Amino acid sequence: MVRLFVSLFLSACALSAQADVRLLTSIKPLQLIAAAVQDGAGQPEVLLPPGASPHQYALRPSDVRRVREADLFYWIGPDLEGFLPRVLEGRDKPSVAVQTLPGLQLRHFEAVHDEHEEEGHDEHEHDHDHRPGSLDAHLWLLPANARVIAAHMAVDLAAADPANSVRYQANLKAFESRLDQLDAKLKARMAGVAGKPFFVFHEAFDYFEAAYGLSHSGVFSVASEVQPGARHVATMRARLQQAGPSCVFSEPPARPRLTETLTEGLPVRLAELDALGTNAPVAADGYEKLLQNLGDGLAGCLESL
Repeated sequence: MVRLFVSLFLSACALSAQADVRLLTSIKPLQLIAAAVQDGAGQPEVLLPPGASPHQYALRPSDVRRVREADLFYWIGPDLEGFLPRVLEGRDKPSVAVQTLPGLQLRHFEAVHDEHEEEGHDEHEHDHDHRPGSLDAHLWLLPANARVIAAHMAVDLAAADPANSVRYQANLKAFESRLDQLDAKLKARMAGVAGKPFFVFHEAFDYFEAAYGLSHSGVFSVASEVQPGARHVATMRARLQQAGPSCVFSEPPARPRLTETLTEGLPVRLAELDALGTNAPVAADGYEKLLQNLGDGLAGCLESL
């Protein structure tokens, strides 16, 4: 009798373990959205380690195995993770390039601005494609897009794990409700700093800016491995001088080497913005923490001017 009970218990545990869908995402922001939908029915994993650039990443053999073995795999698409298409050719399970989902609000990089030309835009290659007309792939920074992605994940998870379909839909509704509340708070706070000048080193935040009525004053486009010449730095300093008190935002993990030279003696405040949510917890509310941290970083600096 005891042996039968143990056998039944182990069988139940095995079935429970099998119910967890192995969901893998390319980057952490997608993992955070997945964590909200999968909450209580599994834990999504992420392919890229902290600090790795989705624009340039060399997959290890173990990474390739993880991609091919995951039940569900989500990535932004070839406009962000150009290293993935070849690997995905070997997958026989569902893969979703979220940039192709219907209902997304997509932005494209505009024609090169005068300040880019004057800043030596053509002298330094980007580590990814920001050419005029190309897709701005940082689409997860628009809350409306996160809703579309989460809804698609809920459908895919329910198809892979019908026993938890009700949970996935409930998690989706809870996620949408939390986003409504956060969205209202962010709009109220950002209204107080709209129009204040700020500059970025990477044109990654346009979706977030558009959602909350902000617009950066300029982009200091410099390849990380290239130290710009004196004329290039002087041009950028002139733009900062013209702006007056302003904020300059870099991204972790490292501040560009030229930052101190660029801002020395000017009424400029330096701060960081993390588009990838490096410090956000992988939890049901992790995506909201990513947005909240961005809002706090932007408003916190701009409010101090």
